[in-house]
Amino acid sequence: MPRDDVTKIVLDESEIPTAWYNILPDLPGEPLPPLHPGTMEPVGPADLAPLFPESLIMQEVSTDRWIDIPGPVLDVYRLWRPSPLYRARRLEQSLGLAGKQRIYYKWEGVSPAGSHKPNTAVPQAYYNKEAGIRRLTTETGAGQWGSALSMACAMFDLECEVFMVKVSFDQKPYRRVLMRTWGATVHASPSKETQAGRNILEASPDSTGSLGIAISEAVEIAAQNDDTSYALGSVLNHVCTHQTVIGLEAKKQMEAFEDKPDVVIGCVGGGSNYAGMSYPFAMDVLNDNAQMRFLAVEPEACPTLTRGTYAYDFGDTAGTTPLMPMYTLGHDFVPAPVHAGGLRYHGDAPSLCGLVKAGMYEAKAYAQVPVFEAAVQFARAEGFLPGPEPAHAVRAAMDEALAAREADEERVILFNLCGHGHFDMSAYDAHLSGKLGDVALAEEELQAALANLPPQPQPA
Repeated sequence: MPRDDVTKIVLDESEIPTAWYNILPDLPGEPLPPLHPGTMEPVGPADLAPLFPESLIMQEVSTDRWIDIPGPVLDVYRLWRPSPLYRARRLEQSLGLAGKQRIYYKWEGVSPAGSHKPNTAVPQAYYNKEAGIRRLTTETGAGQWGSALSMACAMFDLECEVFMVKVSFDQKPYRRVLMRTWGATVHASPSKETQAGRNILEASPDSTGSLGIAISEAVEIAAQNDDTSYALGSVLNHVCTHQTVIGLEAKKQMEAFEDKPDVVIGCVGGGSNYAGMSYPFAMDVLNDNAQMRFLAVEPEACPTLTRGTYAYDFGDTAGTTPLMPMYTLGHDFVPAPVHAGGLRYHGDAPSLCGLVKAGMYEAKAYAQVPVFEAAVQFARAEGFLPGPEPAHAVRAAMDEALAAREADEERVILFNLCGHGHFDMSAYDAHLSGKLGDVALAEEELQAALANLPPQPQPA
């Protein structure tokens, strides 16, 4: 039986993981490689050298199950790690649960940037500094990733240039102020700073932007300057690997609670926070040492996993990145300006998509209003204000618990509360004022975006 005498488990600082878990060796089947868009051949380290330092390229293709965390990275991690794991007792009470349905959440909002994103921003800044890089460029949606990289660059004395999706640049002004406070330069994307941005503005002067467009701009700047690298906050394997500190800690904390999850839940935009939470648990399932379900949650306005097509596609709108095997809505898809800016990406991490395709991971999409209803109920019960992105995971966790209650089944639910909503008050204000509406992706819009997928490789 689970412990009933504690609500929060915080590990000792000495229990911060000293190695990241790399899921690639344990994935079912042979993972499909990223392809060079010109040759349609697998991408090699030399193809990535204009954007990333060698150390990160080697992590991207590594077949080692464990990758040591450098000491200087651990030193920064100690500012907020290990993060706490809570039993959501007050939320359980508000849902009328009787103990057979138990909800736990990992709280990543304790980081200086307010989310899980520094878990990879810090090592990326460290490895680039070691390689002699002067500046990092990146994109950001809701601003969590841009904030985290700005902070990490300040700690390792690097310049930081951020292209922030225009709708979020306007919706979340204090997020860009935070980036500037840490020394970053922030542009609304699409911008006039790059050819990619100018092309978009010429075709669509009122464009609200997308992560794909912002990636194109950041990649363009990095590729044109030898002293500049590009840093990505999600999707790529080294990013997902860095985030596994979340799940590795959560496994120890669940053991301390003397409980085991039946289902592990997380929101998915590109996949970094959910990969970080779920992959250490999936390792046990993949090696036949455990049984559990995995549920990835996304917005109906950008339903990549639930309605996208599994295909090779560009990671950016301009088509400058390698082709990646993933569920996609089409690289030039521009999502509706819902408030969960971090979930408005046209594709997802190839490793995560492979797990969905293999049937090991489930996916579910939610409309915006019920997500905010769940976030408000959670805040009134537990106190913490979820970001709009992890509010999707809150909604799914609550629905899982209620379904188990109706079926009179025991169910242990674990989700990642990957960031706070303190810079998202305009979204909460709109919801509480009854002005927030649901946005669903029309089928004709989806098909139009998918019609522009690049040519697919032919079977050998």
